Amino acid sequence: MSQRPIHYCVFPVDPAAHLYQVTLTLEETDPRGQRFSLPAWIPGSYMIRDFARHVVRFVAWSGSRRLDVEKLDKHTWRCEPCSGPLCVEIEVYAWDLSVRGAHLDSSHGYFNGACLFLRAHGYEKHPCTLEIRPPEGAAYDDWRVATAMPRDDAPLHGFGRYRAADYEELIDHPVETGTFTLATFEVAGVAHDIVITGRHRADMQRLCRDLKIICEHHVALFGELPAMERYVFQVMAVGDGYGGLEHRASTSLLCSRDDLPYTGMQQVDEGYRRFLGLCSHEYFHTWNVKRIRPVAFDGCELDREIHTRQLWAYEGITSYYDDLSLVRSGLIDVSSYLELLGQTITRVLRGSGRHLQSVAESSFDAWTRFYKQDENAANAIVSYYAKGALLALGLDMRIRRATNDTRSLDDVMRRLWVEHGKTGIGTGESRIEELASEVAGIDLSDFFARHLYGTEDVPLQELLQQVGVSLYLRPAEGLDDAGGKPAANRDTLMPWVGLRLQANAADAKIAVVYRGSPAMHAGLSAGDEIIAIDGIRADKARLATLFRGRSAGEKVHVHAFRRDELFETVLELGEPPADTAWLEVTDDTLVKAWLLTNR
Repeated sequence: MSQRPIHYCVFPVDPAAHLYQVTLTLEETDPRGQRFSLPAWIPGSYMIRDFARHVVRFVAWSGSRRLDVEKLDKHTWRCEPCSGPLCVEIEVYAWDLSVRGAHLDSSHGYFNGACLFLRAHGYEKHPCTLEIRPPEGAAYDDWRVATAMPRDDAPLHGFGRYRAADYEELIDHPVETGTFTLATFEVAGVAHDIVITGRHRADMQRLCRDLKIICEHHVALFGELPAMERYVFQVMAVGDGYGGLEHRASTSLLCSRDDLPYTGMQQVDEGYRRFLGLCSHEYFHTWNVKRIRPVAFDGCELDREIHTRQLWAYEGITSYYDDLSLVRSGLIDVSSYLELLGQTITRVLRGSGRHLQSVAESSFDAWTRFYKQDENAANAIVSYYAKGALLALGLDMRIRRATNDTRSLDDVMRRLWVEHGKTGIGTGESRIEELASEVAGIDLSDFFARHLYGTEDVPLQELLQQVGVSLYLRPAEGLDDAGGKPAANRDTLMPWVGLRLQANAADAKIAVVYRGSPAMHAGLSAGDEIIAIDGIRADKARLATLFRGRSAGEKVHVHAFRRDELFETVLELGEPPADTAWLEVTDDTLVKAWLLTNR
């Protein structure tokens, strides 16, 4: 079978209706009838999303002859046999403002290839060309294109023809079009674009400076940047949002516009620190998951779930290094990093699901449990991101202790890059554990049995002592206390209620009720809206105040709505658990060896 290119063309046919028109031209076809399908999920986001549900029209023809099309299942079509070139045209509804989908309106267009580009069965390894066209009309004359896909005849940041080696690469280069803000810096001889869509007032010079520092730090850790023509940070700035998705030479990011740095900003505030951590996380994925990846992902089909128990390493280790790299590269100080680490420990400790589900099980069940969380998630599952990061921290400490601080998790990552990332050989289910033992020079199977495959907490208090850090636990000061800092005032500590409120609501509407908590014993449930405590009106802002100053064992009358029905219950306040973590440096020399040295 010859390797004649498959040609795609994407055209924003109607931005106001959020419709992309996508055509595919195939010179050779299956004589039994050519099959096409859209992926059911997108790499890096482990949930079936059924992108085919957004296809609103599907037609095919050969020459001047219209072909019959049969739909075989929810995302697969078959065209009747034809002798000449086959052209397929679909229209796709694009109104998903996320890093995983496609979004089109009169202000911009964004898409992941998994949402728009049909896979021609049997021709997945053929080279592809892609023509990206602008919408019609003078209103779109100033639109540009941002993508890491190699250019064919398209000008830099312009509409025209692009190319990909095969279908897998075609769908791994998301595309942003519009009147975005653009700035460019260079790392390892490769241009890196930062593209921001949405209203913002970001200091682009500051962004370039800081992202360059992060990128150079990661390149130094692995020793080289993977081969690419260009790297692109695609950022959608919104009022309230957070998320990222990695690709082979780019990342799509969603952030609050207030998290971007403003001109004149002197320090890295909490919001900007969050954004830099997100950028660091996704850039680290350039090596860890996009090149170093589980063997289960080699040539995997995108029409069904692909299970692996290794997501703790691919997301957890990345989550360990994202903030660690900020302090190692000098963008934040040690106290700021320890605050972030304390918040991660707090999130893990507050979830009783960690006693029921191991991190390995969380990885395997990502498709049905982690990515489909409900109101009971905190009581039933554990995050392979958060506890995976603590597992990576513990593993780093164990390697350092076993080698008298001459080796670390850094050495594991470099070996993974050389032996798996550069060779394209996927990691078997136990390979990372075996490699960690090889680097440490000791058998770490008991560590993994307890903390990866078992549900024991990583002994962080003991392990952090060896790097000059003490871990302390205290009760929460309020319902919104995320941890990471010592108590501001012990007089402000509140008794235990055992619930979490919904984040984006002014009302005191319950998001989570923790198992075994006073709230659970009082019969409160997720979705209930608390309206009064002891006859005094309550809302989200006042609820903590109404509980503060009371003692464990004291009973309060709670009025709440469940759906549209009012009910009353008695809640007996409990002794607050010490589930809020903060850390303190006890030995500057040891801390610097850990946090300020890139081995």
